[in-house]
Amino acid sequence: MDENEVKRHMKAAIGQDSHRFEESLGKPLILGGVVFPGEPGLLANSDGDVVLHAITNAVSGITGQNILGKIADEMCRSGITDSAEYLRKALEFMQGRVSHVSLSMECLRPKISPMIPEMREHIAGLLGVEPSAIGITATTGEGLTDCGKGLGISVLCILTAED
Repeated sequence: MDENEVKRHMKAAIGQDSHRFEESLGKPLILGGVVFPGEPGLLANSDGDVVLHAITNAVSGITGQNILGKIADEMCRSGITDSAEYLRKALEFMQGRVSHVSLSMECLRPKISPMIPEMREHIAGLLGVEPSAIGITATTGEGLTDCGKGLGISVLCILTAED
């Protein structure tokens, strides 16, 4: 290795989150920072964006900082309920940069595929990457779980980063 060459290290982490729908809340469904019109919101102290929560948990896996525990709870109590703010806070602890994010969503509703391009754009903007670095898939899981039966949404995220 040349003395001017920088050695890069890759890291990977998994993040997960799930929330139930709550019809009576009267708040919108927000996934990946995008509003899904006509869909009920998710039960949470925050906006309930399970996509951004899963990404935040993956960033926590990289940094070792528990954002959605103590830090996000304090932010929520102070009136900050936008999940993008929790992700921004988590990213402050990153020493490198995000390389790629893969999201797998399990839900019966809403229909995810029409909103994927907008979700990718928004998430990419938050993470400072190109939309092509964001992969989003969705499944009903054949209705085997509560999320597959339409009671909520579960998201699994794998995030890679380099420092």
